[in-house]
Amino acid sequence: MKTSFKIILLAFLGLFIFQSCEDMDDVAPPASSEVNDFIWKGLNLYYLWQADVPNLADNRFAKQTDLNDFLSGYSKPETLFESLLYKPVSLYPKKGEAVDRFSWIVSDYLELEGMLQGTSKNDGVDYGLYLKSTNSEEIFGYVRYIIPNSDASTKAIKRGDVFYGVNGTQLNKSNYQTLLNTENYTLNLADYDNGKITPNGKSVTLTKTVLAENPVLINNVIESGTHKIGYLMYNGFYPNYDTQLNDAFATLKSQGVTDLVLDLRYNGGGSVQTATRLASMITGQFTDQVFSKQQWNAKINAYFESENPEALKNLFTNKVGADPLNSLNMTKVYILTSKSSASASELVINGLKPYIDVVQIGDYTTGKNVGSITIYDSPTFGKENRNPNHRYAMQPLVLKIVNAAGSGDYLNGLTPTYELKENVANLGVLGTSTEPLLSTAIGKITGTAKMIKTNKGIVFPYFEDKKSINGVQNQMYLDKVPAGLLKSLD
Repeated sequence: MKTSFKIILLAFLGLFIFQSCEDMDDVAPPASSEVNDFIWKGLNLYYLWQADVPNLADNRFAKQTDLNDFLSGYSKPETLFESLLYKPVSLYPKKGEAVDRFSWIVSDYLELEGMLQGTSKNDGVDYGLYLKSTNSEEIFGYVRYIIPNSDASTKAIKRGDVFYGVNGTQLNKSNYQTLLNTENYTLNLADYDNGKITPNGKSVTLTKTVLAENPVLINNVIESGTHKIGYLMYNGFYPNYDTQLNDAFATLKSQGVTDLVLDLRYNGGGSVQTATRLASMITGQFTDQVFSKQQWNAKINAYFESENPEALKNLFTNKVGADPLNSLNMTKVYILTSKSSASASELVINGLKPYIDVVQIGDYTTGKNVGSITIYDSPTFGKENRNPNHRYAMQPLVLKIVNAAGSGDYLNGLTPTYELKENVANLGVLGTSTEPLLSTAIGKITGTAKMIKTNKGIVFPYFEDKKSINGVQNQMYLDKVPAGLLKSLD
């Protein structure tokens, strides 16, 4: 962006930021409040629901000393952050009450940056958690898949294994995060029989190491009659692996696939740019057309609508960096989903709907139509000139995303075309034609399915999964803020 454009941007935003607080930039906050000061000012500018939080109002504090007095009442940055959110899930736990379910703050932005790229402390077991019954406090888990080259990949644990406890303690709503978030722990296994979870005396000890997960877990072709069905299991929108994703599509393209099944059932989301690229790989015939549109808070939107409205659009592309995309030019795609399919996964589904036929098979998705950016403690809230005294960073919700038709209201999740929930009793082997969800997709593609397969047995209430516990890996975020909002004048 040209320097003059940057100056216009900051001047424009200056009309809104801290109005009636003219001396805030001239008076430094005390050292004890510098993190809290950064949190308030970052949320005041960018938070999606800034107008709905009285303590974030532009005229809430007449001067910096008034803000300092307010901030001094919060000894922990996390407490202040939570208090400034609009109806957070921590304060509105009942279903349907919370508005902000996904804003996040971390004390170490290096860890945050790694997680957003698919790197984290991880033992390699990706799991789902379920309540034993609707009103139960007790939880059990099952293994969804094992990450290659992880500690778990060397242990006697596999997809479908059930566990009830950690270090001999039964998992419940109060202790599961503490027990499962330790770096070394022992999973206590159980047998599953007709809805009963029975400890079997077996256990597996796991150790978390720094692990980079390639989100392309399975990529193969299944032939059925005249159909060559490409199957891609993709578990995270991590930009570092966009080249590998493009290579996976090159493989499918070289084998002449006639149909595509995209498995997003365990994909909690990630980069908006990667989601746009994935949608472009599936298609290819819509380059430079609108894939999705961003809606920010009133202050940010006012600037863009006046100065650069095109910056609010995410366009179908034909490149990954300088490399051409390997696009399949599909006019129909089958997408497998579950309650764990969130944010950027939902964006792909919703963004494709105005252009091609999207057949969704599985469960309702999470219902996350909002995105975030990483905000640092710096003069422009970007990476440059970050405060060296701490590593706090925020990942607050700052925008809503809709598709080219303006549709984006799916807080209760995207509705499957064919509803089919996974069942612990019959998970099947991922990537094979007998796995229930993939089998259903194959049947629909070939016209051989007389009816949708239904899983027999008890369907337990979904509680959470590994990526949603982590929080950061259940985000939809912008890699770069449009039109230099976080750029300095340098």
